[in-house]
Amino acid sequence: MFDKVTLLQRLRELPFPQQEYWVVAGAAMVLHGFRPRTHDIDLGCSTLLADELEKRGYAVSRCEDGTRRIAYAEDVEIFENWLEGTVEIVSGVPVVCVDGLMQMKKALGREKDLADIALIERTGRERVIV
Repeated sequence: MFDKVTLLQRLRELPFPQQEYWVVAGAAMVLHGFRPRTHDIDLGCSTLLADELEKRGYAVSRCEDGTRRIAYAEDVEIFENWLEGTVEIVSGVPVVCVDGLMQMKKALGREKDLADIALIERTGRERVIV
């Protein structure tokens, strides 16, 4: 389980160029202040980084759209080119913007994603302060 502090520590340990990845999903919810914690870390990445990770031998599977899903670590999954909206820097790390996060969650359409969208809409700018 990651709160904002431990999440930022884990993200800063990753050896990725900042322009080649971005934080999405639950971890983005934490960094934007909508949730106090998340179970794991999902990242989007460039094709360049996906190529490099595949060359290094990380486990790769294909998503329905043909992009790659990379099992980087027990607590980190990386999705090639998974991004809606733009990337902004939050607490020194690249994170999908709030509008993009909402678009991504709408596209997933799972019950937990719809609950996150409702939380974002309900919370608005009154976010969790850590």
